[in-house]
Amino acid sequence: MGENKCEQYLIELKLSHSCIAPSMWRVDDPENSLIGVAVAHVDPLVIVSAAVMELPEPQKRLELFTELLTLNVNGLVHGAYGIENDQIILVDTLEYATMDFPEFRATLEAFSLALSQHYPVLSRYR
Repeated sequence: MGENKCEQYLIELKLSHSCIAPSMWRVDDPENSLIGVAVAHVDPLVIVSAAVMELPEPQKRLELFTELLTLNVNGLVHGAYGIENDQIILVDTLEYATMDFPEFRATLEAFSLALSQHYPVLSRYR
């Protein structure tokens, strides 16, 4: 297979995306609630991530972190919320060698659902 599976799957899903670096794509598809979702093939993994929001002021963080941990357990099918460079991110990792189309699609569908349903809850902490 000459082209990367990630790009092939993005094309099959008909998601609006662009190549931003070798083996890295940005998905911007508002119809599917996927804005600024990065897909990176960093062998042996595929990392799917999206910046959700900046960390709020310190007095709001304990409540936000509690909310994020609760969402990690009860609100996500794939992936988890985390912190990177003062940003709340949603991230999932897949093994490239064994990743198939249904698994890749399920991750992006889970991101779509989380980003659309969790935003109203998380935006209270902005």
